[in-house]
Parts: sequence; C-alpha cells; structure tokens
Amino acid sequence: MSHFATIQTEVHDIDALRAACHELGVLLLDDAEARGYGSNRRHGDHVIRLKGPYDVAVNREETGTYGLTTDWWGGHVEQEVGKNYGGLLQLYGVHKTVLEARRRGFSVRRQQQKDGAIKLSIGGVTA
Repeated sequence: MSHFATIQTEVHDIDALRAACHELGVLLLDDAEARGYGSNRRHGDHVIRLKGPYDVAVNREETGTYGLTTDWWGGHVEQEVGKNYGGLLQLYGVHKTVLEARRRGFSVRRQQQKDGAIKLSIGGVTA
C-alpha cells in the first residue's frame, strides 16, 4: 500500500525551488527516486532529498506547474518542509520574487520578521 499523496501547487520555476531547497539545507536532485514508507519509491523529474527517511517527488503536470508528492506518514516531511509544504512554499515564493525583481533590474531587501514571516522590499531600478 502506497502512502504517497500529491498536492497541486503553483511551482513554476525549478531554479527558485532549488534556491529554496538550498536555504532549507536539502538537495534538489534531477531524475531521481523519492523514498517513502518501507520500500515504496516514487520517480520524480526532480526529487527533494530530505534529511529524514522520506523525500518529495517533484513532477511536471499537464498544466505546466509542478506537483509535489510525498509520504506524510510519521511527520518526518512536515518537520522539514512545514505543514502541506508551507515552509518550502514560503521560501519558494521569496526566491521566485527575488529572481524576477532582479531580472527586471530592481533591488531587493529581505528581512526576517519575529513571527517567521519574510518581508521583501523591492526598490527602484538599479544602475
């Protein structure tokens, strides 16, 4: 019996996802197998190799976005990436915004808030 579950997300940019993974201290591998409960495995176009016993498979969907699939059993994944990938997706959004702003010539300042939120200040075009 498989424990894997997929959650649709708005992940479009693998480079931003890779940066978010780096900040979390985990690797984003290309064309790999994600580990799940027992001997369960799931192939991923990309796989977030977590420190615990399970990983996250990242597969491109027909819509062009990426679905994230993991085995949530035991709380291992939630501990590393947040409930329903909340911590990972927050950092993905931060890195995607920073990449797009800088690509368009804007400066970006990032501040960590006491409540865990991340505040981005995007300024005028840099010279």
